[in-house]
Amino acid sequence: MSDPAPAPLPVTEPGQVTLETVQHDEELLAYMHVGDEYLERIGYTEHSERHGNLTAHIARNILLRLGFPERSAELAGIAGFMHDIGNVVSREDHGLSTAMIAKDALLRLGMPYQEVALVLNAVGNHEEETGFPATPVAAAVIIADKSDVHQTRVRSVPTEFDIHDRVNDAASRSFVRVDSDARIITLEIDIDTTKSGVMEYFEIFLSRMQVARKAAEVLDARFSLVINGTKLL
Repeated sequence: MSDPAPAPLPVTEPGQVTLETVQHDEELLAYMHVGDEYLERIGYTEHSERHGNLTAHIARNILLRLGFPERSAELAGIAGFMHDIGNVVSREDHGLSTAMIAKDALLRLGMPYQEVALVLNAVGNHEEETGFPATPVAAAVIIADKSDVHQTRVRSVPTEFDIHDRVNDAASRSFVRVDSDARIITLEIDIDTTKSGVMEYFEIFLSRMQVARKAAEVLDARFSLVINGTKLL
């Protein structure tokens, strides 16, 4: 008697594409890796799987803690993981490039059109210069992305630091705390002021904090910023 045929690989049903699905997709990982290598060459901070995974989990957690549907939270996680893959094309307008790449990938994976649309809107609007948080999914991704300020993102040597490198290098801790009862989203950052002053943080991140406040409003919440234990927003 011949050996039984191997069991067929599981097929992702429409509506069941998950964060784990995209985290292990070879196409998306290839774009992420090459895009991050490109950014390193031109002097940008880390935008690899670390940043994608962290953004995904923060975005997902924000919606869950604020009582949004689990599927919305999962879509925020998916968008959070994918939001920077457009850097493989160019840093300029990378949110739009991400949306075009994400569309084909998510349809290939079997995601329904309505969900694809929400992810495309989120990744296409995550940059503060051109984006606007119009949905809970997009709002959660914006807050999560803008909250990743940390010394592990720096790849330049100290003699080549620009202001972005100095601020990230000075940040030894960043944490997003969600108070579900008071509906307050707080970004807590610990900064070594011998490396970078708090005012330098505001100099480069003020526009990011402004869009984070708009995003919190979409979630019927307030955004707060605490640096070195002092509430600044």
